Amino acid sequence: MTGYASAQLTPETATAPTDTPCVRLGLEIRAVNSRFLDLTFRLPEELRAQEPALRALLSRHLKRGKVEVRAAIEQDASASLSTPSIALLQRLNMVQEHIQAWLPSAKALSVADALRLAGNSAPTTTDWASILSPLAEEAVTALLDARAREGKRLAKTLLDRIAQLRELAAQATPLVPQLVEQQRQRFLERWQEAMGLAQGQVPAEAAQDRALSEATAFAIRIDVAEEITRLDAHLDELERLLKKGGEIGKRLDFLIQELHREANTLGSKSATLELTRISVDMKVLIEQMREQVQNIE
Repeated sequence: MTGYASAQLTPETATAPTDTPCVRLGLEIRAVNSRFLDLTFRLPEELRAQEPALRALLSRHLKRGKVEVRAAIEQDASASLSTPSIALLQRLNMVQEHIQAWLPSAKALSVADALRLAGNSAPTTTDWASILSPLAEEAVTALLDARAREGKRLAKTLLDRIAQLRELAAQATPLVPQLVEQQRQRFLERWQEAMGLAQGQVPAEAAQDRALSEATAFAIRIDVAEEITRLDAHLDELERLLKKGGEIGKRLDFLIQELHREANTLGSKSATLELTRISVDMKVLIEQMREQVQNIE
């Protein structure tokens, strides 16, 4: 299911010790629909080592979706701007002179270059794991809440489709006996015509038995009572799972396939335009349900 969540940590809300002046650590999680779980991470170098922990956290809570995780660190430039030590500046100057002795065309270090090199040389002991872990938990919780809200909307949509399918099945049920009786009368009329043309050459009882046998075979071919019964059973199970909740996406996928199979069989047995229309309408609704079910975890 789709979803979005973000969480920020500032010095005022931080509980983990850090020696890195940090205005904000931001984490975003975006999820779009997918049949499988696909995780993508966009992390700064400082947090790259935390990717396995983030992957494990998301895998515990999510089973489906294309999920992208982004993190960003914003540092306070004024707080991070410290005066380099004299020893460090002397060393930078020695390195610059050594390089220019071999490369006379090399440019001299600017103030910005010196500050950047001095900052890179300063060790950092920030415990990013203790900072990022609670922030990730907060973002994942918010994402799950967002997906849960969407799941309720999807469940309502699917229940509406189930009600429409039940109505179509109710329309199809009385059509078969009517069609069988119509066909039976048609066979009997054909038998009477044939008897008139045969002028007694064919025994009446044999001709009538043949006509009734053809009518019976036709009734068996067009009988869709079993298909409608199975369709109702699948709809009952779908409704039960939707009301139960939980990780039901794969079960719903299977039931949608079974619904599609029954609707196809109903269409192949159709002997009237009305049954054909009902079968087509069922397929449209089932396809709409299939698209929605792929979004459910």
